[in-house]
Amino acid sequence: MTQRTATAAIDGWLALVPAGRRLARSLAVLGLVASSAGCILTKDLPDPALDIPEGYKAAARPSKAADAPPTLDWWRGFRSRELTGLMEEAQTVNLDIAAATARFKQADAQARIAGAALLPSLSGTGQEAYSRTSGSSASGLSIGGREVVNYSASLSASYELDFWGKNRDAAQAAEETAVANRFDRDVVALTTLTTVANAYFQVLAAQDRIRTAQRNIASAERILNAIKERLRAGTGTDLDVAQQESVVANQRALVPPLRQTLDQNINALATLVSRPPEAVRVTGGSLNQIASPRVTPGLPSELLTQRPDIRRQEAQLASATANVGNARAQFFPSIQLTGQGGYQSSALTSLFQPHAAFFSMVGSLTQPIFDGGRILGNFEFTKARQDELLQTYRKTVVQSFADVDNALMSIRQTTERLRLQREVVAASRRAFELSEQQLRAGTADIVTVLNTQQTLFQAEDLLWQAQLARLLAIVSLYQALGGGWEPRMERPVNAL
Repeated sequence: MTQRTATAAIDGWLALVPAGRRLARSLAVLGLVASSAGCILTKDLPDPALDIPEGYKAAARPSKAADAPPTLDWWRGFRSRELTGLMEEAQTVNLDIAAATARFKQADAQARIAGAALLPSLSGTGQEAYSRTSGSSASGLSIGGREVVNYSASLSASYELDFWGKNRDAAQAAEETAVANRFDRDVVALTTLTTVANAYFQVLAAQDRIRTAQRNIASAERILNAIKERLRAGTGTDLDVAQQESVVANQRALVPPLRQTLDQNINALATLVSRPPEAVRVTGGSLNQIASPRVTPGLPSELLTQRPDIRRQEAQLASATANVGNARAQFFPSIQLTGQGGYQSSALTSLFQPHAAFFSMVGSLTQPIFDGGRILGNFEFTKARQDELLQTYRKTVVQSFADVDNALMSIRQTTERLRLQREVVAASRRAFELSEQQLRAGTADIVTVLNTQQTLFQAEDLLWQAQLARLLAIVSLYQALGGGWEPRMERPVNAL
């Protein structure tokens, strides 16, 4: 473009400035009115009418605000380096968490799409049109056709005045859905972490139970050899030998299912860290090496801001409430403003001259009159959907209190069960040792020996199951509380 053409273009645009200013001023005024109307039509969330208890029924003592809440890395309280490594790896590579993250990114994009309706749309067009008229006339004479070239460049804008808040409510609904998807990601992450902890403790329990079963097999074989010696000495019978051989066989039969459980839980851990089982090595160890952290549940009212599933339901309820506002606004007319301006000329050199400029502005209003009940049906649907999510939200809150109470009660009862089971094992081991001594001395009844060893073997296996149950109860309490909590903000000393 030459300097002369550029200067002409600038002059032409300046000629349109007054009209553009008038259009902009009109849009600003109407936009202010629309935003004011939107504020008037803002809907608050419905009252869930929840009864928040002052404390948990199953808590050992009343909770206080000064109690230390669960930390964000709550799994470190078990004092297992291998478990901590698996937890940290799962947070970064777990595929369920990655999919949930992708979902909230999709929701963010949908929120941007919905929010675009609140802004005017602007498009530019450049066109070169070439046409040639026919060279024939009505008398049949042939004359030269006319060739016409037309150039045009224009900008067009359109904007829907959101006077009733329809677009604003749609954008707010999309934003709340995006918030709900973020909390959904937190729900998936918490479920993944608790699953990792449970699977790891299942691995340790299986290893402990296998080692105990192998010790019991050795003890049963030792008793079997003693009974065979009595048979050779003439003080035993074939029935005694057969009965003890049955005990040995039963103990050996317990090992394969335990090994299967061990392998299944290791494979589950491999899936949780997104690796094939062949690439995962879990050392494990013993449940005796795992610390039992003390978990303070805090106040029930704090649960509403800590559990991600409650926050997710709250955001979904807010989205449904905004959708009700959007459905209600569809009963009212929509106001559309469109404007177009630019240049049109048959010569490219004079395209941007002031005389080639043109513009147009159009305002339109559309009022639904009859649509077969579509708008009314949509409004009733959104109202019913809002009520459904309200009830779901209330149930989630009530269920969360029950989850915490159940977990607290489970910890208390499994702790008592573990204490009693240790006493059972100690007494059973002493009875077995005494019966074995009497057997070697030739004074024990074989039935007594069989009963004491069976009681001991079963008590030792139940002891590991009791330890596992207590650890799983602690994990369930962490899950019921929503995982780790953000550190509390300390109140400044000089605060009013």
